[in-house]
Amino acid sequence: MAFWLAEKRQGQASDWITRFDPRFWTVNFPRPMVATVISTGPDALRVDASFLRKGDLGGLIWTSEDTLDHALLAYKTDRNYARTALSFRWQSGGILPLDAIYGPTLTIEGRDENGGARTWYVRLWNYAEGIGEDARITLRFSDLQAGFSLPGEPIWPGDIDRMFISFAPPGYDGSADPLPAETEGWIEMSEIATDGARAMLEIGDVMVPPHGLALATGFDDQGVQTPARLLRNARQLGYRGSLVLYVGMSHYFRLVVQSGVYLAGQTADPLNTPTRVWHQAIFAEAVAMGFSPMASLSYELLDQHCPEDWKQRDYLGAPALTGWSPPSTLLSPANAEAMNWLQSVASAFTDLMTEAAAPVRFQVGEPWWWTFSDGRICLYDAASSAALGGAPPAIPDMRAPLNTAQTDLLDAAGALLAQSTADLVSAVRTAADPAPVEALALVFTPTLLAADMPELKRANLPVGWASPAFDRLQVEDYDWLTAGADGLRRKAYAEVNQRLGYPPAQQDYLAGFVLNSTDSDHWLRIDAGIDEALARIPHEIVVWALPQIARDGYVRLPSPDMTGPPDMQAFDDVSYPLALGRDATVVPEFSTSVAVTASGFERRNSQWSNARLRFDVGPGVRSEAELGTLITFYRARRGPARGFRLRDPSEHSSNGMTGEPTALDQTLGTGDGMTTEFALIKAYGDGEDAQIRRITRPDFATIVVSIDGVVQVGNWSLGEAGVIAFDDPPADGAVVRAGFLFDVPVRFAEDQLEISGAAFAAGEAPSVPVVEVREAA
Repeated sequence: MAFWLAEKRQGQASDWITRFDPRFWTVNFPRPMVATVISTGPDALRVDASFLRKGDLGGLIWTSEDTLDHALLAYKTDRNYARTALSFRWQSGGILPLDAIYGPTLTIEGRDENGGARTWYVRLWNYAEGIGEDARITLRFSDLQAGFSLPGEPIWPGDIDRMFISFAPPGYDGSADPLPAETEGWIEMSEIATDGARAMLEIGDVMVPPHGLALATGFDDQGVQTPARLLRNARQLGYRGSLVLYVGMSHYFRLVVQSGVYLAGQTADPLNTPTRVWHQAIFAEAVAMGFSPMASLSYELLDQHCPEDWKQRDYLGAPALTGWSPPSTLLSPANAEAMNWLQSVASAFTDLMTEAAAPVRFQVGEPWWWTFSDGRICLYDAASSAALGGAPPAIPDMRAPLNTAQTDLLDAAGALLAQSTADLVSAVRTAADPAPVEALALVFTPTLLAADMPELKRANLPVGWASPAFDRLQVEDYDWLTAGADGLRRKAYAEVNQRLGYPPAQQDYLAGFVLNSTDSDHWLRIDAGIDEALARIPHEIVVWALPQIARDGYVRLPSPDMTGPPDMQAFDDVSYPLALGRDATVVPEFSTSVAVTASGFERRNSQWSNARLRFDVGPGVRSEAELGTLITFYRARRGPARGFRLRDPSEHSSNGMTGEPTALDQTLGTGDGMTTEFALIKAYGDGEDAQIRRITRPDFATIVVSIDGVVQVGNWSLGEAGVIAFDDPPADGAVVRAGFLFDVPVRFAEDQLEISGAAFAAGEAPSVPVVEVREAA
């Protein structure tokens, strides 16, 4: 399937919005404070905030450069605010009012008229009419003055990067001291209007046709944006069906300070108000746009907010800690208090979906016993130890051979995990009653079926999850996919199917993701993985996740119309039926542009990385019977429409030109312990300057393969386009080589085959041009 990584709009559709459109504001705040923003109308927005410290200070932000939307949907950068005016009605509660000492302040970041970086602080109260919690504010940027009182220093409006309006709780003093109790505040900006010069911004308005894929996103990553902004990206990029919303592990929960530590799970209501308001909005807006939202809840919790007794621990007592910064931890499936809290979270999100008139769809996201990379599995917190017999045997390294007592422990841990997920799903069903619930489980195969920990599946892919424990299974494998570990992926699919028994129609595939922008080339493998998944006919394919899609500009193009006649087969895997004699013409050709300068020097540019072969097979026709065979073969190929195999008499071997193949002829690559597929190639020349030719039509019966010089038998297969696929990846540093005979993929060059019977009878050979078909890079 075709895809595109768009860096910017290049002639695609655009529209106009008013500068300061409510959908495109964001919020920012320091942990453990939480704030969200939603657009409540075409000219209105609302901010909700939860304050826990006297120094909590949030910001409502407008940026001149849109770095959050997809490149095809972003608004145009305009840093010039001269002669532009912004007006709105301000209403607030639970925060410092406009007329307070530390009341809402407009911070403007940009450059002065000489280009020097500057920050100005504009007291909003100076431009307000009304009272501190209900006022009309007009900001004429060419007339704004910084400072606590007027007159102040004029700001320079011609080069502004961003502006944000601060908000803080009553009792704010800038310190890290906790407030006496959690304080909730809100802001409503309504009647937002922009006048004067540059009041409008051009914005991308591309509408990608639906391509049949669903979308995932997460509250931790995108909860600082408005739901309307996120859903606009989702719909206009062609996504439909499910909207998988990972509620996160760091922001959704209500916190209480205890001995200076802010902990989750200490109140009856598990969700803080900003989270509740934001999810109410996104569920309702998703339903209105035709999406089917799905809440995803994992056992993961930001470590600094997790009660110590709730954490999974290894046999030495160390808590489970992930590699994120700051780290998250994993809740113990055996800890009743932790599981009861997690069930209350699930029930709360179920209530929000019900209020939005959305079907209740709930994903248990990647529940597992954490295992460190050195093999320490975290089964030994106090609650788990008690549930697993009181003194479970230690497993210092899951990579080492295990005895019966250790494998029995893993089986028991798997049963405990399966029971905890069943209880979680049961809590959702109770909260949704009498409405039906669709329950799903997400499994991440690179972790659960790690090749170096073969027994880990006992604990982390328990048979208690077998169908019909969940309505559907969701499978994710992006670590292996982007690393090219296709052999491990294929084995994992087979093992998941055999162990859990969900047919393809009851499985979803989660494609993605690309953690770092420097790895945007991973989208090539991800998109190919989507095509591969389509062949398995899953229930749905979900791309994970919107932040990376927008950042890298990923655009999935729609599938061709499958309701019409099937496409003509491009290649018939049959050989040219006549032997080529020495009279056949073989012409390797390149495409090179040569420019001659005025002084006579040349500048040459090679436009093709590989040669393309041309043949004239006419001289090989020796009799009228062979002439009939040629005509029949030509008609069957529909002239140039279909390709076929041709054995080049002058070169068809990996060993020299026509020699007998050996297992050491051509170096295909070096193992990395993950990659299982190596393309057949033939090198011409040595070193970095060698021309590498892909061999896509080898003669299977002649292929011999070696790893570090040892011939391989029975542990590899030949894939499409001449790719050797090993059952297990060659070891890191192992050299993979192969020998083979091969054919050239070709097609007839012309739409007519002109043969004169009289000329042929007189001994004149016909001209039958054939050209090589380029099948792989």
